[in-house]
Amino acid sequence: MKQIIVAPSLLAADFRFLDRELKLLKTHNITYLHFDVMDGHFVPNLSFGLTLLDAISPHYDFVYDVHLMISNPEIYADEYIKKGADIVTFHYEVMENEQATHQLIKKIKSLGAKAGMSIKPGTDVEVLFPYLNELDLVLIMSVEPGFGGQSFMENSLEKISALARLKKMHNFRYLIEVDGGINSETGALVKKAGAEVLVAGSYLFNQQDMKQRIKKLRDE
Repeated sequence: MKQIIVAPSLLAADFRFLDRELKLLKTHNITYLHFDVMDGHFVPNLSFGLTLLDAISPHYDFVYDVHLMISNPEIYADEYIKKGADIVTFHYEVMENEQATHQLIKKIKSLGAKAGMSIKPGTDVEVLFPYLNELDLVLIMSVEPGFGGQSFMENSLEKISALARLKKMHNFRYLIEVDGGINSETGALVKKAGAEVLVAGSYLFNQQDMKQRIKKLRDE
């Protein structure tokens, strides 16, 4: 039985009480923290960045799963790694060509982090195939990136299944992560398709039964 990783999305936390929120995650045995970086260019919204990661990463023991929804990940990837990123995921859609993509994967790994790549809902999963043997994580967006609270898009299930088949067939090592509209019902769907890391925001934060909700996402 594979281990399901729940990665709460910091974007949905109550920032008035951030210390409380992060300590609460630790009490529920959360190991991954999903850290969304938005530039207002690649996606139509702005979020937090290097300053916040630098402030929290030395004090809270998480795997910092940094998702760069930005137009120039090759410029900033090294800075996020210096500030504590354990995984740096960038978007296929912003890369100039295949050579630049391979170079960025190699750069991230050479700096001691794990390399991930993500695609938006409208992007064909096949664009990832040339890179799968190099990647540590593949992130399938099941909503349009940029805003929380959107509804799950079921076309993501076919992409997850394809990645799961290829992983088994070729003994690839990447984790299959899904982000967007995840709750107990959609979580069950993506796990059945082969997802191993579930990113959840509003489903978990500011909920009285967070512990039970995490358990539902983890259970097979």
